[in-house]
Amino acid sequence: MKDLLAQVEPMVPALRRYARALVRDADLADDLVQDCLERVVKRWDQRRRDEDTRQWVFSIAHNLAVDCIRQQSRRGVHVAIEDIEEREMAGPATQEDRIRGNEVLRFLEALPPEQRSVILLVSVEDMSYAEAARTLGIPVGTVMSRLARGRERLSRLMDGVPVQRPEAGSPPALRRLK
Repeated sequence: MKDLLAQVEPMVPALRRYARALVRDADLADDLVQDCLERVVKRWDQRRRDEDTRQWVFSIAHNLAVDCIRQQSRRGVHVAIEDIEEREMAGPATQEDRIRGNEVLRFLEALPPEQRSVILLVSVEDMSYAEAARTLGIPVGTVMSRLARGRERLSRLMDGVPVQRPEAGSPPALRRLK
């Protein structure tokens, strides 16, 4: 442990500078450095003895920063709810919105009940796949496949593409894949 402190402690100011330059947010950079130091402590015995410790620590910080930047780009810009004016959050629905909403409800009714229930639980009620599976008493994989098929069918219906149900007793349709 003395070896760890002796080698890593002098790097902390440089790590903070590096993190701040990468993420351009002081609080986020401090969190990143803390996460980096936690990983260094946890994995200290896993490092290669012949490897430059400074390079190893900075590569951990770099990888964490890249992950953080990717995560932020997927999430979009974060704005605190207190900073948004109420009129920006909600507004009256337009006539087109009401028509589209009624169409979606009509298309949902056209789905088979098992697909409709999964779509409603996951997309409207915001349940996780596991929660929806427990609610319906089916495996998570079944929830995922019903959701995928239901979304595909709903998308086709909304795009005006006719969806045909296979007749009872007919063989499944096969596609040729290259």
